[in-house]
Order: sequence, then C-alpha cells, then structure tokens
Amino acid sequence: MTGGNPGAGGGVGRGVEKKIGFLSFGHWRDAAGSQTRSAGDSLLQTIELAEAAEELGVDGAYVRVHHFERQLASPFPLLSAIGARTRRIEIGTGVIDMRYENPFYMAEEAAAADLISGGRLQLGVSRGSPETVLNGAYTFGYVPPEGSTAADLAREKTAIFLEAISGKAVARTDPARTGISGGLAIQPQAPGLRDRIWWGAGTRQTAQWAAEQGMNLQSSTLLSEDTGVPFDQLQAEQIALYRAAWADAGHSREPRVSVSRSVLPITEEIDRIYFGSQEQEDQVGLLEGVRSRFGRTYAGEPDHIAAELAKDEAVRVADSVLFTVPNQLGVAYNARILETIVKHIAPAIGWSAKFRNQDGSR
Repeated sequence: MTGGNPGAGGGVGRGVEKKIGFLSFGHWRDAAGSQTRSAGDSLLQTIELAEAAEELGVDGAYVRVHHFERQLASPFPLLSAIGARTRRIEIGTGVIDMRYENPFYMAEEAAAADLISGGRLQLGVSRGSPETVLNGAYTFGYVPPEGSTAADLAREKTAIFLEAISGKAVARTDPARTGISGGLAIQPQAPGLRDRIWWGAGTRQTAQWAAEQGMNLQSSTLLSEDTGVPFDQLQAEQIALYRAAWADAGHSREPRVSVSRSVLPITEEIDRIYFGSQEQEDQVGLLEGVRSRFGRTYAGEPDHIAAELAKDEAVRVADSVLFTVPNQLGVAYNARILETIVKHIAPAIGWSAKFRNQDGSR
C-alpha cells in the first residue's frame, strides 16, 4: 500500500479509499459547561453522535476505552447499540486494553456486536495506555505470570482472542453428556471479524509485530520513543516499517492503517473562546521513564488546518484518519465540528464525499 494519492499529495495508493471517523473518549463530569453530566449522558450522546456522523457521510464511529475513569469503559453494549441504530458507519474501538479482558468472553461479545451491526465492527486492541490507577488489571484479577510483563500478558490474551474469533476449537465436549469427544469453538462466530482486528502500536517495533500477526494498524498519537524527528515523520516511518513487515509475512489481503488527530476548527466566536489558544506543536517528555513524543493539536480556521494536515506525512500515507472530538460539548456542537471537517478539511487529505441514499447507504 505505497504510492500516490493525488488528493493527499502522496499516500496509500492502489486506489485505496481514504476514510475518516471520529474518536470519542466519552468523558463525563458533573461540572459547569459539561453537556455530559453522567455516564448515561456520555453513552447516549455517543450513540446520537454516531447517527449524526453517519448522516454527514463520516465513515467511522470509534470510542476510547479506559477503566477506573469517568470515561467509556465497556464498549460492546455501546457498539451494539450504535450498530442497531445505524446502517453504514463503521463502529470500533481505539483501543481496548487487553490486560483487562477475558479473551473468550470478549470473543462472544465482539461477535455479537459485529452480527448486530451487519459486519461493521473494527476492533482496536492493545496493551493499553498509561493510567491513573495502580495495577488496574490486577484488580480485575489478571496478573502476569512470574517472569512476564503486562505487555506480554496483553499479547498472550490477544493471541487467544484471535484464535477464538477464528473458529478454532478452544474447549472439548463432555463425553458423559454428548457421547462423543470433540472440539468446541466459541459461539457465535462473526464471518470476517478476524480481518477487522487492529493493534494500537506505540512503537515501530510493536507495529512490525502487529503486521506479523496479521492485524491492521492503529498508530497511536503517543509514541513511546523519540528519534528527534517531528511526530508525523516518526509515525510515517512506523507505518512504512509495518507495511514492509506485512509484505514479508506474506499475508493474502491488504492491511488497513489509521492515525488519529486532534482537530479543532474555528468557525464561530464560541469556537475561538474554547479553542483559540489550543493549537500546539509536538510535545516530548518522559512517560513511565521512557522518552516519548506526543502528536500536535490542530486548531484554527478550517483552511489553515486543511493546509497543515495535507503536509502531515502520516496522514498522507494512512488510509483512515480519526478525529478526536470534545464530547463534553454535546452532540450538536460536535456534529457541527464534523460537518466542518467533512466540508472543508477532509477533502484536503484525499477524502471525498460519497453519494448517500435516503436510507444512509452509499
């Protein structure tokens, strides 16, 4: 998936269609100015925003998953509800922390959500991001075996999950009850789901590992390494290494790659009040003792943001771009942000509006 994308000034190539989506952290807080005062507000408004996004022609509705925070934490009921209320838009996560998961139960939940949505689930998984909780996964009862790390545990659980959704036998029948001895797979199964699993990679090495496992790539907005080059260039290098590893692994399909960006268009005075001073460059700092690089925030007039994003090397080579939304400002406000992105920003990175039928399909 290399080559040129005329709309993006070079990019995914091979006629691959650029997709856009929104990514919500699902924050809620009973505070002045917040439109999401409770967990119920956050959940219901996420569903409503997905419906609005689909009507605008946005391709994906994604949610972040965090435990022990006033944020979205249990994605499958939410994704199932979005899937039942929409017809076309992809639904997904960015990302589920696999340290907290029972991979067999998660396989059942994921298959159910995918079947409800008609095969639109795009599931991002990973080791997870830094947390305020101390040993949160341990509290859930998941402790890495002696001699292994939390990252090892996440990868081991991911491997089990991938086998489960692929229909592998993971249990045996009880001969005393069935009269036979045979293998049993997790039920239900969702056809094609295995090809729609993404790994959230924070380094070049983990991106290459994801390619070897046959997972799509969600390149993190926090890279836990720093080579001194701007974030978009480091991320583009990560993507190139991922695609090379994918080719070396000999997989039969083309992978998908997504990046996410914080984009805050200013078109009204209220936007200027909220975001007028928010634009910032890359940030570099120590995270868990590792020198890390954080992606920049794009804030300003839509034409300015469009021009800046068009120069973003990682945006140019990814086939999917997720835009984070300030969900606490409410559905109407965020739908207006998405409409501005659709009309005035996304075309500059190679995305084009598609014809939508009255039922929302394309």
